[in-house]
Amino acid sequence: MLELYYSPTCPYCRKVLSFFDANGIEFTPKDVAESNNYNTIIKLGGMAQVPFLVDTDRNKHMYESDAIIDYAKNLK
Repeated sequence: MLELYYSPTCPYCRKVLSFFDANGIEFTPKDVAESNNYNTIIKLGGMAQVPFLVDTDRNKHMYESDAIIDYAKNLK
């Protein structure tokens, strides 16, 4: 299962969200404006940076929009 931590005002997040939507990639969106989501990215990744992807099936965590998109391309 993919979880994408994002901020609606972040252009890099919108880039990933657009790619996921255009390619039918299923994911759970997690807005970091909610304190639990913000705390989770700090706990899992160590930085308060978005977008942040968590693949719970493969135990992968990553930042950077291009890296997330490249990773998602390889899941198909």
